[in-house]
Amino acid sequence: MLSASEIRARINGVKDTKKITDAMYMISSAKMRKALRDLEHTTPYFEALTDKIGALFQCIPQTNDRYFRVKVSEDTVHLSHGIVLITSDKGLAGAYNQEAISVCEAYLKHHSRTTVFIIGEYGRQYFMKRGMPFVQDFNYSAAHPSLMEARRMCAELLEYYDRAELDEISIIYTDYMGNKPGECKKVTLLPLEKTKFHTERKSYELLEKEFSPSPEEVLDGVIPSYLMGFIYGSLVESYCSEQQARMNAMKSASENAEAMLKALKVQYNKIRQTAITGEMIEITAGAKAQRSKLAKAKGEPNI
Repeated sequence: MLSASEIRARINGVKDTKKITDAMYMISSAKMRKALRDLEHTTPYFEALTDKIGALFQCIPQTNDRYFRVKVSEDTVHLSHGIVLITSDKGLAGAYNQEAISVCEAYLKHHSRTTVFIIGEYGRQYFMKRGMPFVQDFNYSAAHPSLMEARRMCAELLEYYDRAELDEISIIYTDYMGNKPGECKKVTLLPLEKTKFHTERKSYELLEKEFSPSPEEVLDGVIPSYLMGFIYGSLVESYCSEQQARMNAMKSASENAEAMLKALKVQYNKIRQTAITGEMIEITAGAKAQRSKLAKAKGEPNI
């Protein structure tokens, strides 16, 4: 059984841990709010870009653009696949990283010819420890996603695709769902499907238009921007999901610390009460013995 001093030391240790978990909760909350504000500022541009791509397809209903070539079924074994896995840089985020990695490993089981690109140090360390191959030069942090980094990632992925080293590129990210646990998704980046850009057009938008340069050249110019926007959105969604998962984990840890403190305080108080009771018994017994001694000295009967 623990002594009072040992329990007191454990109580102080749990209190210190709770201070850390509470601080980490507040930090993750602030980071998530900032990332959501940044995404909110850029979303209208990429939504408008998607709409304009849809308008382009009204003028070029048939296109042989390399970004829109006919998609072969992903069950076809001869395809060279690429997968972008988004994880965090750190742990302590509940099941956030493991869920994304599990989706990636399930994908790799069905597609042996797959080049893996990993964002986030957690995923890189996971693959390195298990001797699983991935592109080492594709080294990006998951923290503080920015448009500049998304642009660089997009450029590197497009190089693989344009050189025909990869026939299909997908991305695994965690969709932010507010206070709920994020949903891990796998979305195909390339080749794109025209149905993604289909919207109902107003009559004035269906009028014949002239393009300079040609619609195909315009399409080639805007698609990289669209992909960059999608990658950036995926990074922010994953980052917010990571922070939410960490907030949930830290909240749970703080609640567990509170429960431990209550249990330890009850145990500490019992030990103190036992010690106080023992001391009172000793004092009472001493006083009684003293009275008996004095009574005996005076020749009085011992009561």
